[in-house]
Amino acid sequence: MRVSREFDETCAIPCFKEKLVRKLQQQLPPDEVLEEARVLFAALSDRARLKILIALQDGEELCVCDVANVLGATVSTASHHLRKMRDLKLLKYRNDGRMAYYSLRSKLAGKLAADVLRAEVTI
Repeated sequence: MRVSREFDETCAIPCFKEKLVRKLQQQLPPDEVLEEARVLFAALSDRARLKILIALQDGEELCVCDVANVLGATVSTASHHLRKMRDLKLLKYRNDGRMAYYSLRSKLAGKLAADVLRAEVTI
């Protein structure tokens, strides 16, 4: 019969590789940059928003109805996702009469989404 042991995950010393830990701490990006990345990854966690990022990655500006057609969804659904992404500061927005146009605030988000999907296809 085998006896299971619980392992104590605490260290006997405060920090084993102090030099390496300090180096890693210095390499970490500032909290503002981490927050921007967190917001981006939160947006990427939704299939429709991923599609929107990819559709806008070349710098094109699309109206809500065009985005709805790209998604194969209703204008209301597309509008919801676009508004969410605008609130997350991923998209720029402009009104021209009754038309609402969206584009990427930064190409990084679209490029990241496309690169991740391209890497997934090659795996």
